[in-house]
Amino acid sequence: MKPYQAIPICDCGEPLVAIPGDRFALMQPHPYQALGAPYGDRSPYFLRVGVLTALVEAQAQLQRQRPGWRIQIFDAFRPLAVQQFMVEQAFLEQVQARGWTTAALTPEQRQEVMAAVVQFWAVPSADATTPPPHSTGAALDVTLMTETGAVVDMGSPIDEISPRSHPNHFVASSNLAEQGCHAHRTLLNQVMESAEFRRHPNEWWHFSLGDQLWAWQRRQETGSDKFLAHYGRASVDLWVQ
Repeated sequence: MKPYQAIPICDCGEPLVAIPGDRFALMQPHPYQALGAPYGDRSPYFLRVGVLTALVEAQAQLQRQRPGWRIQIFDAFRPLAVQQFMVEQAFLEQVQARGWTTAALTPEQRQEVMAAVVQFWAVPSADATTPPPHSTGAALDVTLMTETGAVVDMGSPIDEISPRSHPNHFVASSNLAEQGCHAHRTLLNQVMESAEFRRHPNEWWHFSLGDQLWAWQRRQETGSDKFLAHYGRASVDLWVQ
């Protein structure tokens, strides 16, 4: 159990609505759908109403600083089955990266791999009090695009399981290119925070607003326990097509 999962949830009941493709750059094809993740007939590009409203403001703030730039959406809502699929995918990739096979893993090797995976992936649970952030409709993975449509260099790809993914990995680098990557990460964080999002401690690309992780971070910042999660696991009846 992660510390933020102890935060109480008082779901406000806001629906899930589509992220408008004419306002934001949606990654196509969607990376997890391309792997075969079980979305069924559902789109991953959905968020709670209040989260989408904040995202619109974040992009407006970005464009005040960088005219023509846009926020590119890599991923947003994930049903529990998709979360489980991607945790298993990440586990397999980490096993293969070590030159191992899943059938021959020792208990110690399995523990090593899982410890790496859970730094970046929330293991799904059917318990409604501990939903994965993306399954609430309050979390999303994003990057930046320039006015020409070029994806901005952030120094590591989204979902990479390595220290390079940590938001401040390049902060002390003397390499000019890496300094530029840190500046881009800082810009993304600034515009998202201006709309009240908070960034995942381990992932430069992951932001949320109103879920348990967000509430836990706000409590850490302020020392106040008044912050609760107002988005829990999103159910089918909240989906607005």
